[in-house]
Amino acid sequence: MAPPFQRHVFVCTNRRPDGHPKGCCATKGAEEVRAAFKAELDKRGLKGRMRANAAGCLDTCAFGVAVVVYPEGTWYGGVKVEDVKDIVEQHLIEGRPVERLLMPFSRKAQQPG
Repeated sequence: MAPPFQRHVFVCTNRRPDGHPKGCCATKGAEEVRAAFKAELDKRGLKGRMRANAAGCLDTCAFGVAVVVYPEGTWYGGVKVEDVKDIVEQHLIEGRPVERLLMPFSRKAQQPG
């Protein structure tokens, strides 16, 4: 059995039918975002310690592309390929969430007590 990952990134790649009122992350570039995470983790030698996976619906369609990082449970929204380096550098490596991308409910959870 493989050891647990230090951090695990889930990227919503859910696809809804065209015209669905909620929209979906797939049409907002989710596959490209996931591929960018995988490439960046590999480039930085983090593969095996950290992992990026496709996820089904995370039920945050209004904030897509949705990304959640565990074990912290930090939720990001509107993530684009160009945001991936910031998330990897600031959050996955340095342990500081990227404030500008946090979903509103995740912002509240990040505030001290």
